[in-house]
Amino acid sequence: MERLITWFMLMGLEGTTAVWVVRLLSILAVIILAYMADRITKRILIKIVEQFARGSKTKLDDILLKHNFFKQISHLAPAIVIYHMAPVVLAGTDSTIAITQRVVFIYMLIVGVVIINALLNSVSEIYETFEVSRRVSIRSFIQAAKILFFLVLGIIILSVIIDKSPAFFFGGLGAMAAVLMLVFKDSILGFVAGIQMSANQMVRIGDWIEMPKYGADGDVIDIALTTVKVRNWDKTVTTIPAYAMISDSFKNWRGMSESGGRRIKRAVYIDMTSIQFCTHQMLDKFKRFQYITEYIERKRKELAEYNAVNQVDDSELVNGRRLTNIGTFRAYLVSYLRNHPKIHQDMTFLIRQLAPTDHGLPIEIYVFSNDQRWANYEAIQSDIFDHILSIIPEFELRIFQNPTGSDFQYLKPVQPRQS
Repeated sequence: MERLITWFMLMGLEGTTAVWVVRLLSILAVIILAYMADRITKRILIKIVEQFARGSKTKLDDILLKHNFFKQISHLAPAIVIYHMAPVVLAGTDSTIAITQRVVFIYMLIVGVVIINALLNSVSEIYETFEVSRRVSIRSFIQAAKILFFLVLGIIILSVIIDKSPAFFFGGLGAMAAVLMLVFKDSILGFVAGIQMSANQMVRIGDWIEMPKYGADGDVIDIALTTVKVRNWDKTVTTIPAYAMISDSFKNWRGMSESGGRRIKRAVYIDMTSIQFCTHQMLDKFKRFQYITEYIERKRKELAEYNAVNQVDDSELVNGRRLTNIGTFRAYLVSYLRNHPKIHQDMTFLIRQLAPTDHGLPIEIYVFSNDQRWANYEAIQSDIFDHILSIIPEFELRIFQNPTGSDFQYLKPVQPRQS
């Protein structure tokens, strides 16, 4: 620059004029250099990186490209040129150099915020490509890290603007703790809840949960810092505060999904006036039902031997031990469900009587299907009870049902007595 000033002075310019001309030319040269650095970085280096990323087999660099991570870094190139060239082209003007470098440094910090944001978004998406992300979500930790980084960089930017040490602001945060806790209450509670949910694996992406208080019944689609989103079965989306998952109760169906079976628990109510001892004719008929043929033969032999040993009078059914139609029906249900291909045979299997009620005698089926898909599960359950309701009359039993209009329609009127 001194040589240029001397040359311009030799050309006839005054000393001050020559200095300003050289300085303006130097500033213009730095601007052109910064522009060239920006163009070279974006149009050559970034293009090379993009081509390499698209040609590679890994998805990690593709995700970084998707979030413009490399493009955001390229914004630093012109800023670095200006920051380092300012003391050269502005030599002798210390205050101007300081202001220029401070403005450029603030710009670089802002770009740094954008770069960190793109990096954290990429890390979150890369993590979601792994199977472990379904068990442990880091979305809440990513959001907490963003808040922390943005807060720290914001304090640094503010300290650069007013020319104060960052320690000055960090020291003042203690006095502002109460205000910060009030402002960031949901974030703090959500962050703590996110740690507890991740540590205890209470909720994962893809879990089916029920939370009636918030109208949630469906799959978890997102776990964020302050909210958990649930896509309900009617395709609506319910947003639940993250801390509510800790403070309130909810039902998680993950255990059912991982068990390999889905519970069928339903009862049929038998009209108790239709329950009776089995006659020989009834047993001959039941013997033709393939599921209980062996059962009828075995029980007949067992009861005949018992009654013979105890010299039971067979003229009355009430004497000795007898089969009943309700007991035989339960034995049929056991055999039918044991032979059903869609029933999980290694899980809880109960066919039981419950306490009689004013609606009859409940016979409860408590088993598990081996297909957990909702539509298939409902079809299996319906097919089973279609069969059960159809077979009940074959055992000379009746389903209890409250009288309806058609029942009263067929009632015969009572004839008045003649005096």
